[in-house]
Amino acid sequence: MKFDVLTLFPEMFNVFNYSIIGRAREQKIIEINVHNIRDFSTDKHKKVDDYPYGGGAGMVMQVEPIYNCVDYLIKLYGYKPHTILLTPRGKRYDQEDAKKLSNMKHIMLICGHYEGIDERIMPIVDFEYSIGDFVLTGGELASMVIIDSVARLVPGVLSTNISYEEESFYNGLLEYPQYTRPREFRGMKVPDVLLSGNHKEIEKWRRYQSLKITYLKRPDLLNKALLTKEDKKMLDEIKKELEEK
Repeated sequence: MKFDVLTLFPEMFNVFNYSIIGRAREQKIIEINVHNIRDFSTDKHKKVDDYPYGGGAGMVMQVEPIYNCVDYLIKLYGYKPHTILLTPRGKRYDQEDAKKLSNMKHIMLICGHYEGIDERIMPIVDFEYSIGDFVLTGGELASMVIIDSVARLVPGVLSTNISYEEESFYNGLLEYPQYTRPREFRGMKVPDVLLSGNHKEIEKWRRYQSLKITYLKRPDLLNKALLTKEDKKMLDEIKKELEEK
């Protein structure tokens, strides 16, 4: 899978030289190309922003350097990749979006900055995403979130499918609690069931805990999750357990 990122700060993406994504790049499972928008400015000082028409605070990113970069990539690849703009007005990004994007072969992300981008960018944008209702300095961190969440779903990036299928949000629920050595730490013990070797009981315990944590911390997720009859029975037990405390 291939990602192309258009940004004013390409150095920020060095984070993808490390850990799981870094290994996936070394193995050629994914490709991340970062392009400095300033390189495509026609201004001799590589200027990429200007004052907004109509007045107002801040600067607005000019549309021409971005179009020049996109034109370059279209010529390079022979097509325009699926283009995403990171913007506060975009759809709230979630795990379902990550799954959908992981099935694409090539994604291009445009990172805004300053007070935004000239609205004439929109004809080349296929979709807009926001990662939350808060203010960031630019679209770089948001694009990193998308790249990381999508890349880990690409076959071969993680060691097995189980690694991501049991994570929070993948199946609509929060993940169950995890434990490792030592068995006891400052009086806190690992639950006996996890030491039993009974995989059926372990699976049941984990599902129960996943439902319980979701019910306590993110009950809104239960409205969208695909729950079995057994899940609903467990939820009734969880509610009863909590009422008795």
